[in-house]
Amino acid sequence: MAGDGGEETSEAERWLVIDGRRWRRTDPSLPEDVVAALTSHLGRARSAVRTARRPGADPDALAAARARVDLAKHGLGERGPYWWDRPEDERREAALSALAELEALTDG
Repeated sequence: MAGDGGEETSEAERWLVIDGRRWRRTDPSLPEDVVAALTSHLGRARSAVRTARRPGADPDALAAARARVDLAKHGLGERGPYWWDRPEDERREAALSALAELEALTDG
């Protein structure tokens, strides 16, 4: 299928297989600094999920951490509509929007 400029992407460019399970790759059109920032937020959110899953932890903290994971994954193009089916400018705007929202959650 074609992305924004009619370019074709192969299955190998779209998917990563680990232990027989297929995972969507990060959108390759995103700027490196945006990917790095979203990946950092993703790592911190995953850590927060692990912490919030401990016995006696706050269920609201778990929900908030999972929402941050989801937001980062959407920003990276790993969840939501397939990145290769969307125009590049729309994908970049979604990534920047997710990053801004994550930054606001971190600052708040």
